[in-house]
Amino acid sequence: MSSDSIPETLPAAPEAPAGSPFRTEPTARDEAPQFVLPLVVRIEKTDPPARNDALVTAARAVLTILSDPRSLGEEESGTEGEWAQVIRDWQDARIRKVVRRARGAEWRKACTLPGITVTGVHAEVRVFPPVPLDGWPKLAKLQVSGTDLDDPEAPAAPDPSGPVLWTNPDVAMSAGKAMAQAGHGAQLAWWELSDTERKAWREAGFPLSVATPDAARWRGLAASGLPVVRDAGFTEVAPGSCTVVADHPALRR
Repeated sequence: MSSDSIPETLPAAPEAPAGSPFRTEPTARDEAPQFVLPLVVRIEKTDPPARNDALVTAARAVLTILSDPRSLGEEESGTEGEWAQVIRDWQDARIRKVVRRARGAEWRKACTLPGITVTGVHAEVRVFPPVPLDGWPKLAKLQVSGTDLDDPEAPAAPDPSGPVLWTNPDVAMSAGKAMAQAGHGAQLAWWELSDTERKAWREAGFPLSVATPDAARWRGLAASGLPVVRDAGFTEVAPGSCTVVADHPALRR
């Protein structure tokens, strides 16, 4: 695993708003009980998914659980979903996501636990309701490492008319780390959208792309006012590293 930081030549992204779950300095969110959103990616030995497909699918999985009726409170859905309280508790603290891998019997067992499986072109990612930071008893045996996936072919160019999660070309991340960061970016975009825009995105099946721009374009994106993920630095990358810019058509200025 690597911990590259952003070169000094890149401009600093706008500061995260006060109280943001992605601020690197201590905030009131650190005083709340801490939760983590578990994601499990299926990686069979002989047929692993492509890296970009896994990133896209992880981001869509995060959006899917955020919008699921079981995650919504009374104001959003008219009734209190069974996961609504834990989703609120998770979002009141630091927004943490951890990606683990499974195959064979491990994957089948993971699929018996309450959650949602999202399928991409070939990738399969199962997302679960948040759990306490140290409360992973049923998923504890699944490994975090080993999620170094490749793209056998160059990913298709992103659709410029649709949502794109742009990853920092100067920050190297394992596939598992990048999947979590793509999920962060999708979540930031979701929070910024109106109810009408969210509904349209959900009804379309959460189409999105994940792409890595060249350094010049990244600089422009990071300074554009679009939502930026600034990693807290718990794993792999330096605290404050800008990892993803969430570029949704409704948020472009």
